[in-house]
Amino acid sequence: MDYTTCIQRTLDHIEDHLKEPLTAEELAALAGFSLYHFYKVFQSRTGLPVMDYIRRRRLAYAAADLTSGRTLLDIALDYGFETHAGFTKAFRKTYGLTPEQYRIHATGRVPERVDLAKLSNYNMTGGMMMRPTIVIRPEFKLVGYALETRMHGENFTEIPAFWNRYIEEQWGRKLYEQVKPLHNAEYGACIMLPDKPDHFLYVIGFEVETFDNVPEGVHQAIIPASTYAVFTSPKADRAEGAFSSAIQGMTTYVYNEWFPSSGYAYSTGGVDFELYDERSSGDRDLQMDLYVPIEKKAE
Repeated sequence: MDYTTCIQRTLDHIEDHLKEPLTAEELAALAGFSLYHFYKVFQSRTGLPVMDYIRRRRLAYAAADLTSGRTLLDIALDYGFETHAGFTKAFRKTYGLTPEQYRIHATGRVPERVDLAKLSNYNMTGGMMMRPTIVIRPEFKLVGYALETRMHGENFTEIPAFWNRYIEEQWGRKLYEQVKPLHNAEYGACIMLPDKPDHFLYVIGFEVETFDNVPEGVHQAIIPASTYAVFTSPKADRAEGAFSSAIQGMTTYVYNEWFPSSGYAYSTGGVDFELYDERSSGDRDLQMDLYVPIEKKAE
């Protein structure tokens, strides 16, 4: 039995009936699985429990409807939320903004259908690329170790090797003790070089309050205030480079698939960065966030 095909059949059914009542029992029957087996296989292929997935897809379509001029209550009722308050709570939990705040960023683009075969091509089996969270971040200071690399494929080997050296030689621990960062999270920032259009600096480091007492040889950068689309990588283990492959696959997906249909463009002068927090420690089920600076495309 081709599990991917069976689960894809249920995803297509969900997409075609989002405004109607949907149950796990009917979807399991459509897939040809027992209910217990369906729960396990669905989550293994999508990264979400089935009812959470349905809620996320309904919210994604509701987010597109925010440009329609209809009332929030009408949109909420359309997608199965019984109250304005319940809709707002679920929306904010998913997108990080209330529906009223999100309207500023909404493009009106209907989200593309989830295609499991396409996702597997980007090493993203077990993780769903939903519409991202939209976050506004003020300017912040970053200090760290810098690698100059090129955009023509070298970065896909040089950056993982740079991270390996950073970890093996404990650069992060030493730098943390020297600069006393604002928090434990580590960043991997891509900073363009104006005089070398096909090169960029990849900086691994920490957010700091001030550049005082930064050791010699450590790179300093001011990351400008931006509106970001934030994507979370699918869970992956560290063994055999699976976590690195998941990050690279997600990043490629964002730029190859999400951007062209999103209604957004990469923000001029922005800096995209990776954020590695407590979810990125250990050896199993690791995750990280990718922050991409965005602006609405000109009409």
